[in-house]
Amino acid sequence: MSAPVVAVVGGGQLARMMAPAAARLGVRLRVLVESPEGSAAQVVADAPVGTAADEAAVRALVAPPGGEAAAVLTFEHEHVPSALLTALEAEGVAVRPGPDALRHAQDKIVMRSRLTALGVPCPRWAPLAVDAAEGARELAAFLAEVGGEAVVKTSRGGYDGKGVRVVSAPDDAADWLAAAQDGGPQLLVEEKVPFRRELAALVARRPSGEVRAWPVVESVQRDGVCAEVTAPAPDLDPALEAQARDIATAVAEGLGVTGVLAVELFEVPGAAPGEPARVLVNELAMRPHNSGHWTIDGSVTSQFEQHLRAVLDLPLGDTGPVAPWTVMANVLGSERAELTDALPDVLADGDARVWLYGKDVRPGRKLGHVNVSGQDLAATRDRARAAVATLRGTTTGPDGDATPTTTTKERA
Repeated sequence: MSAPVVAVVGGGQLARMMAPAAARLGVRLRVLVESPEGSAAQVVADAPVGTAADEAAVRALVAPPGGEAAAVLTFEHEHVPSALLTALEAEGVAVRPGPDALRHAQDKIVMRSRLTALGVPCPRWAPLAVDAAEGARELAAFLAEVGGEAVVKTSRGGYDGKGVRVVSAPDDAADWLAAAQDGGPQLLVEEKVPFRRELAALVARRPSGEVRAWPVVESVQRDGVCAEVTAPAPDLDPALEAQARDIATAVAEGLGVTGVLAVELFEVPGAAPGEPARVLVNELAMRPHNSGHWTIDGSVTSQFEQHLRAVLDLPLGDTGPVAPWTVMANVLGSERAELTDALPDVLADGDARVWLYGKDVRPGRKLGHVNVSGQDLAATRDRARAAVATLRGTTTGPDGDATPTTTTKERA
């Protein structure tokens, strides 16, 4: 019997990082890449070029003319037309996660409605009317209810801080309200949660129902983009960790998710002194996720191997940590023209595990990440930040803030 083919829509770094796990399992990847120079195309041999919106390209990915049909179709992003996935599933293609589950990660209004029905704790929220004037009235009423400040989101298309805006008056979202009336994505509004920190609970589920959860982690965002993840989340109350893991499992089972599910959470202090903290669900992602990159080097089974196991309905692996602490730090932009120039210095720390994505350097762009595991949290965090600073051509302060050490002239 030949090795199974896993078809993946999307050619970014998530598909790229599936490749080592696929090789270890003897699984063949076929990845639909947006460009022949894209991140995944550089490391996956079977990488046809096309977009997720191109029905012919997606169908050829699953069953190439004269080639072997894929055992399963999965994704590295959620931006795939639901109608196409529904049609493929009706034709007998194993689509995992399926379109019914995936739409909860594609549309925030659908997601919030379903989570509310499941009893999953979420921030207060409301959909806004498509009519701009009515939407403005609804937004004004919501702002009055929650104390004058709220978060407006586009229901579709937002990620890494895009499609999210803090507002204190309807005029602050007037352009989005007009765009929604003109056929753009519908809007929703959520209370601005006074959270203590952000957490993420990662689980994987296979079609037979087996679920495995990793330790809950703490994530730090800068400019709406994940900059750093600490596993496990420091000083997290065991009861709150159990609650977060139970929520992630309930969401995976309640939505019928197959594969890796990331549940981003707010840790919120108790409403009164002495009351326990609680968690509220912020976002969902039904695929490997930035908050799980630490698992590549810090867990017995990485999120990428686990995702492949799950979508192929293979037994799931151990999710235990291999060290007391693992810190993942993202490389967000660089002063360097080529990150590989920094490898001799970064790799001098023999425990720093570097993952570069093969992308052209742009300000703020996710270019790679570094994992460091260790016994002491402060030392582990410092080493991860130092490695990233070297890759970025910067120095870091005590809180991870960076300043350039190379000039634009030097980069040229």
